[in-house]
Amino acid sequence: MENSRTTSFHFGWIILVMVVVIVTGALGFARFGYTMIINHMKEGLKLDESMAGDLATANMVGYLVLSLTCGFLASKFGPRIVIFLFMLLVSLSMFLTGIAENYLTALAGRFLTGMGSGGTNIPAMGLISAWFAARRRGLATGIGVGGSSVGLLVTGLTLPVIFTMYGTDGWRYAWFFLSFLTLVIAVLSLVLIRNSPADKGLSPIGQLPGNAGDAAGTRKSPGWASIVTTPSVWHLAVIYIMFGFAYIIYSLFYVRYLVKEASIPLEWAGGMWAAIGGVSIVSGFIWGGVSDRIGRKFALAIVYALQAACFLVFGLWRAMPGFIISSVLFAVTAWSIPAIMAASCGDILGPKLAPAALGFITLFFGIGQALGPAAAGRIAENTGSYALAFIIAGGASFIGAIGAVFLKGKREA
Repeated sequence: MENSRTTSFHFGWIILVMVVVIVTGALGFARFGYTMIINHMKEGLKLDESMAGDLATANMVGYLVLSLTCGFLASKFGPRIVIFLFMLLVSLSMFLTGIAENYLTALAGRFLTGMGSGGTNIPAMGLISAWFAARRRGLATGIGVGGSSVGLLVTGLTLPVIFTMYGTDGWRYAWFFLSFLTLVIAVLSLVLIRNSPADKGLSPIGQLPGNAGDAAGTRKSPGWASIVTTPSVWHLAVIYIMFGFAYIIYSLFYVRYLVKEASIPLEWAGGMWAAIGGVSIVSGFIWGGVSDRIGRKFALAIVYALQAACFLVFGLWRAMPGFIISSVLFAVTAWSIPAIMAASCGDILGPKLAPAALGFITLFFGIGQALGPAAAGRIAENTGSYALAFIIAGGASFIGAIGAVFLKGKREA
């Protein structure tokens, strides 16, 4: 095979760019677009707080349904075709959400979007374990998760313009716009994605001499049963629940909290959300690189602790300085935990089983994501505020930090 160190340009960088683009569609648009659309959609469909929370929960349940299955599908049939098909589902389901005339149709649309997101995001992140050797994996996954930030930036800047142009139906056109963009991404993924370096006659980026078999995933891989019999995988799964529960409360209800409870104009709140998106592009990049140097568990513990502070400040300090501090903390850590988790799966089980392992722990992450919006919506319905939900999210992140300190695992050479 051609070694990546002897070529001026490695196709793995195109793969990494495509992972960023795919994550932008699968999560940045399909999931976090709801953060910007929720207020207008709530008014258009006459939803109460619990129903608005349940729409978010339906999306997370859909993600949960596919989180385990898609990892095995990607390992068996290759990420390329799986990503393409599920990105098509993302596009079609967002269009369905846009034409919804009632709560149940919208609920179905959000559920299907969640399925598409899970079926797309996990194989995309799994690609990185095949194209990047372990010593570059944290950095690469950190770049890959930056697609969520791109989605925040795009939706924060463009959707308010669509709302202004189309008035009460603006939320529908917002979904149509995002649906079209994800359709384009689906086509690009089919054209550009390749399943492994072997498809291009290459070795993974960062591969050391003498490690060709391991890094390329050609060594004998552990059996499928090793995914559920490895203690470190279960440890990752349990602490991943805390991230799923906590961050989704913050990310979904950030704009609504600022607009409805802090009386901040939507344009300002959207601008703050877009600013988080812009800054958070480097969050996974920074912390993924840090995890390559100091180890996955220490990097995870630090990030969980910072996010605990972020959510607690947002719920307790209900003034602009508190909102700004919280926003900065979230921006610099936003997508670092998924990046480190994806890298850890590759470290523990190797490139071939990395998508399936990531799918397995994402099943638990999905449980947290499904519980978060439902709990937050009911808290807001009963207390008249989302503040307590953010405080509880901070407590969950603190538990995640403690759990990360005790993480054990092996590192692929």
